Amino acid sequence: MDYATFKEILLSRRSVRKFEDRPLETEQIRELIDCARHAPSDTNSQTWEFIVITNREKIRAIEEMTWEQLHARAREAEARGLAREARLLVKSFGPYATAFADAPALVVVLATPYQSKFRERIFDPIGLVPDEVWREEGIKSSCLAAMNLMLAAHAMGLATCPMTGPVLLAEPQLKAFLNIDDSRQINMVIALGHPAESPGRLPRKEIDEILTIIS
Repeated sequence: MDYATFKEILLSRRSVRKFEDRPLETEQIRELIDCARHAPSDTNSQTWEFIVITNREKIRAIEEMTWEQLHARAREAEARGLAREARLLVKSFGPYATAFADAPALVVVLATPYQSKFRERIFDPIGLVPDEVWREEGIKSSCLAAMNLMLAAHAMGLATCPMTGPVLLAEPQLKAFLNIDDSRQINMVIALGHPAESPGRLPRKEIDEILTIIS
């Protein structure tokens, strides 16, 4: 493996919010999911599923339901005397939460329940942790798969933008719209397509700020 090439893929990936009006091929989508499914997971539980929406009307409908819930939250905040925060929610957070609007594809990343022989035979019988912890375990592994997908998309010449806004604002509505079973959690959505912009590199924390070596 060429490390320099791999690192360039890591460092040059950007979150892109403007896309060309070009559809994706089914084989491209399948190839990305193939890369995603090879991510590591807790005890190989593979707690991920993906819904890829390429229907523009459905993507717009998800945008609309996200805006509807955002405006509802803003009205609630304003009624509590938080008018400034309500305006900021709409003006600042709204565009970030709906940056998938013109993407030719929207990937809905799901976290499935954590199941393994360890949980069945050991963890649950002794009550190792509360059930909520297993929900979190599913999300962690699902995140790893999402990163695989985004790096693979970049290497393929495509662009992505991961977002949790629609999940924070409208997860119940989104699950109903897509007929997602209650046992699944929506981890994030990822806008996917051919980039129509080239964002610059954002600053990162220095290594010494985030690294502790214990020897």
